[in-house]
Amino acid sequence: MMIHTCVALRPCRPPLISSSKSTLQRPPNCKFSVRNCIRDPNNSQKLVMEVKEKLEKEYYDLPVGENGRDDEDMILWYLKDRRFSVEEAIAKLTKAIKWRQEFGVADLSEDTVKSIAKTGKAYVHDFLDVNDRPVLIVVASKHLPDFDVFYYYYPKRLGEVLFVEAPFVFQPIWQLTKPLLKSYASMVKFCSTETVRKEYFTEETLPISFRD
Repeated sequence: MMIHTCVALRPCRPPLISSSKSTLQRPPNCKFSVRNCIRDPNNSQKLVMEVKEKLEKEYYDLPVGENGRDDEDMILWYLKDRRFSVEEAIAKLTKAIKWRQEFGVADLSEDTVKSIAKTGKAYVHDFLDVNDRPVLIVVASKHLPDFDVFYYYYPKRLGEVLFVEAPFVFQPIWQLTKPLLKSYASMVKFCSTETVRKEYFTEETLPISFRD
């Protein structure tokens, strides 16, 4: 059994950047860095516009609108994922937009999702975990998802991946797969059913699959 937790819907801890008057100001001669970009929204907006203009010139055939090449929120998300590297963000974002086109993400409907759920391969849990994160439960014996989907097309959407009671034979496979997941490998944890019960859910919110 596999559990995917997404990023929290509400902050689990105070934000790292304070909006109070005591917030440190960036010196005029301070070099560009990810932290500076986060502290100064103007820097982020400039990079968003730079990416947007490059996409318009070099990838004008890509769709526009929500989740398109001119979606500033989406551009910012990918900039953060690529530590505000314009070229890396463009490379990853264009790949994601093309994938959404080919896969037909915009055409997915509620009925489509329901039909997938009926297969028993995966389902969204009715409750959040103890850290206020949405939970996707995947039955690995029926379906082993491709982690590249999360890495390339939904960056920073994944909070943690739990392999619950994974069989011993899976360990060699994991050792081969781990290098391919890059930073996402640190989100993977092998644990027992008891750990899921104690650390991730309350008695009321525990998924049926993990109850006695």
